[in-house]
Parts: sequence; structure tokens; C-alpha cells
Amino acid sequence: MWLVVVAVVLAAAVLASLAVGARNVPLPTVLDALVHATPGDGDHAVVASRLVRTVTGLVVGASLGLAGTSMQGVARNPLADPGILGVNAGASLAVVAGIFFLGAARVSTYLWFAFAGSAVAAVVVYAVASLGRSGATPVKLALAGAGVAAGMGSLMSALLVSSQDSLELFRTWQVGALAGKSWESVAAVLPFVVAGTVILLATGKLLNTLALGDDTARGLGHRPGRGRALSAVGIVLLCGSATALAGPIGFIGLVVPHLLRALVGPDYRWLLPLSMVVAPAVLLVADVAGRLVLPPGEVPAGIVAALIGAPVFIAVVRRGKAAEL
Repeated sequence: MWLVVVAVVLAAAVLASLAVGARNVPLPTVLDALVHATPGDGDHAVVASRLVRTVTGLVVGASLGLAGTSMQGVARNPLADPGILGVNAGASLAVVAGIFFLGAARVSTYLWFAFAGSAVAAVVVYAVASLGRSGATPVKLALAGAGVAAGMGSLMSALLVSSQDSLELFRTWQVGALAGKSWESVAAVLPFVVAGTVILLATGKLLNTLALGDDTARGLGHRPGRGRALSAVGIVLLCGSATALAGPIGFIGLVVPHLLRALVGPDYRWLLPLSMVVAPAVLLVADVAGRLVLPPGEVPAGIVAALIGAPVFIAVVRRGKAAEL
């Protein structure tokens, strides 16, 4: 039932993304433009230009939602999110380095830097949070992620102030926006998104057993270390692809899993596929809201997503502290 409901919500978000903006297009015209595009028709041209933006939102939203849900299951941490744990910051620093040192200006070029940066940041954050007796607790992971993200942000700033060309290219990318993308950019990341999706969707049963503890998982015939490594590959592919395509968009991977657990419970066999439907809807709604706030200008989707996600992050932290007390 919930799968049908969220599919309807996603369809509504897609139509809103195609219809709403500086120039509103009636829904019948939107549907007509999708089925029978007419060259020279102004409304049809607007819909065509918004179509790549909407598809970008679908790809990025599904990637971040699935990656965030999987991260929370792998780490058994309700605060896990590609933005909070510094994975997006690692991808961003690597992309800036590619722009600065090699002049990478296309998604297909700096995508590989995003993968490498995501992987390095994830390893560093987990290693730092694991220090000490208590291990990688949720709060320590969040603090380690914030620290690593701040350090990488400083390195990014040092590179950007040294090159005006790099700064001009990066400034439109760093806020996390769906506008201005091309079909070529979407096609460049799509194979990696598909690969990461297939990997993570296959780990639902494993994440359910990991929630019971590593010893129980081993008793049930699973190998927690190998399962986490496989999940990490899928997470890096999705986070790197999403960041390379649209910039660092945070909190989508945090908000969606908590929303879904309230609806369908903790079973990752449902949480993972549902996150791929709900997260794009949330991101597209944030993008549409950004178009309506300051017409005829707009607020990037990454900023609106942060405004939505920050209160949820605070609520999760407060609930976790109350549980400890």
C-alpha cells in the first residue's frame, strides 16, 4: 500500500517539477509536451528544458536516499548520512582538486575524483570515530564527520582562492543544484548509479541481520565484514555519482530513512526500495519550493534540502540523548 502511495507522490512531484517555475505551464500542456512535443511551441520548449532537470533530481534523489538508508544500516547509526559523515565533503574536495590541477570541467572527467574522495573520506571518518573504548558511536561519527568536513572545506578554500577559473566553475556546483545539467552529464553517471543500486538492493537481508549484532549475523551464516565492504562499494558509487552530478546535497539521506521507518517499520528489504522512490520526491519538492521562494530567481535545491533536514537532524540527536538518559 505504501509503495503505491509514495509512487503517486513521486509522480505528482515530477509533474510539479515540469510545470512550476518562472513560467508556469498547465498540466494538460505538460502531458501534451511529453507525448507530442511541438517544435516552436514556447510551453513545450520550457517543459523540454525542465525534463533534464527533473531526471537529474530523480537520479540524485534515488542515489542519496538509497545510500543514506544503507549507511544507517551498515553503521547501525541513525545519524548516518553522506553529508553529515563527510562523504560529500570528500567528493567535493576531490572534484576541486581535479578542477584545479587537471582542469576537469565535465562530469565524466571529475566523476572519478568524486569516487576517490568519497571512499577516502568514509574511511577517515570511520577510523577517527573508532578511536577509544566506546568505538564508533553515533555521536562520535557525527563529530568526526563534521571535523573531517571542516578540514576538507579549508583545503577546498585554499585551492579555490588560488584560481579564479576554478572558483567560477565550482561556485555554481557547490550549493547543490539541479538546474543547468545536460543529458550528457546524466548519461555519464547513470551506469555507476545502476551498479550501486543493484549492489545495495541485494543487501536488505544482510542489513536486517546486522541490526541484531555481528555475532548473531555470523551465527546466521553471514560475513559482516564482507557485507559491509560490499555495501561500502555501492555507497561510494552512489554518493560519488550524485555529488559529481549535482554537487553536495545534504540531509536527503538522513530524512528519508526516518520517515520510512515510521511508515513501514525497520525491515531493510522494504526500506531500501522505498527510499529510492521517496527521496527523489523530497528532492524534487525542495527544488520546486526553491523556485517559488524568490521569483523570478530561485534558491538551489541543496539549500532548501538543508532547511528541511537540519531540524530532523536536531530532533534525532535529541531523541538519542533522551534514550541514553
